[in-house]
Order: sequence, then structure tokens, then C-alpha cells
Amino acid sequence: MSERITYTVAGMHCGHCQASVKEELEAVAGVGSVEVDLDTKLVVVDGEGLDDARLRAAIEEAGYEAA
Repeated sequence: MSERITYTVAGMHCGHCQASVKEELEAVAGVGSVEVDLDTKLVVVDGEGLDDARLRAAIEEAGYEAA
């Protein structure tokens, strides 16, 4: 069953930020796709068996904080 989790990541402001967050999240088990919108600061993760703690840790690894 597919899941979708949305985070607000306020610190992102450029394409590099966007790419860093996307790359870290795509490495997490179960993640099928990641959409990052710099204008709204929203990150949408789709996948199966998503682990909120792992996803938040991946965002932190990229240097940002998820809300």
C-alpha cells in the first residue's frame, strides 16, 4: 500500500538545497519518489513502509529541519 508524507522544510532556498534533500530522501528504504517545491518549501515523499524518523533523519543529514 502506497503512502504519502509531506514535510515543510523552511531552510531550502536554491536548487542545491533541493537536490541535497531529494538525494538524501531517495536513499531511504521504501521511498519511491520525492517532490521538492522551493516556492512552498514542501517536500512530498511517496513510497511503501515509510519510516517518519528515517525520513526526518535524511532531511537533517542534508542540513535541514523538517516540520
